Formats: sequence, C-alpha cells, structure tokens
Amino acid sequence: MQLRRARAILAVAAVSALAVTAAGCGQTVSGSAHPAGSGTGESVNTNFDKLLRECDIVSLNQVGDAVSQGAMAMQSFYGAVCMWDVQGSSSAMVTLNWYEIGSLNNEKTTNDKLGYLTNNITVQGRRGLETRRPNDPDSCGVSAGAADQGVIGFWINYRPGSAHPDPCAGAKKLVELTLNLAR
Repeated sequence: MQLRRARAILAVAAVSALAVTAAGCGQTVSGSAHPAGSGTGESVNTNFDKLLRECDIVSLNQVGDAVSQGAMAMQSFYGAVCMWDVQGSSSAMVTLNWYEIGSLNNEKTTNDKLGYLTNNITVQGRRGLETRRPNDPDSCGVSAGAADQGVIGFWINYRPGSAHPDPCAGAKKLVELTLNLAR
C-alpha cells in the first residue's frame, strides 16, 4: 500500500515538474532583440580594435611612483584587468579595472554585498568611491566615472604587514592620472 502511495506521489511530482518546465519554456516575450548598447544612448565597441590599450593608460613609472617613490613596476597580467607587480621600498600588486558599461552605484552595491567599506570621495571634480576590505590596512581601491562612460578603478595591495604609504592615496593618484590622460 505504501509503495503504491509513494509511486503515485512521485508520478504527480514528475508530471508537475514537467508542466512547470514546459510552461516556462513555452512563453513568448513581446518586443524585439537589439545589439548590446543599442537604445541606451551608449555605444559599445564591437570591433575589438582597442583591446588592452587601457593597460597603457598610465606608464610603468607612474604606476611605480604611485605605490612608492622610485619603485619599479613590471607588467604582470593584461587581459580582462591589467595588473602590475611593483618592487621597491614597498612591494605591491596594482590592478586596473575599466568597465565600459558600469556605474558607481553598481560598484557600491557590489562592495556592500562583499562587506567592503566604501566612502564617497571626489576625484578630478567627479564622484568617486574609496573602498577598503575590513581589517585590511594593506589594500585599497578607488573608482570613478570614466571620462566618457563607464567606471575605472585601481586597487593597490601591499604585502601584508609591510611598511608602506596609504594605499588609498596611491590608488587615487592612479585614477587621477587616468582621468587626465583620458580627456
């Protein structure tokens, strides 16, 4: 008797799951498809002719000096983000992110979800965000609206526990340099 009841319950559950799946896949959405960026007033470069140019927006010397006066920066990774290893009196890793379609509000929301501490600041006369991870005095990120659209940001991560200048000051300096060069 119980075996029959269990089979009946399983059969009803299977039919219900199939009906829900079919109903979800069988819906028609009104409207028409548009390429990325259309209808938003923002254009998206789909030619991919500027890949990795953002990694050259500041020079290796400028990256090194933002971390520690006279430090040497070496390219570490160029791809979805740009990274540099910096050696000198203070060793660090520097990361540049540049989101062509992004906003500071989205950055703030993401930081909040990650539990980061975010303060509003001004960079080159525009709103920016200074972001720190809790209990991590060795790193800081600064983001600001890019000169045309999107969001740029730099993170500086010093070797944990090392003597170093304020990572937020260096990250802010790199964002300022980027905004100056992008005008």
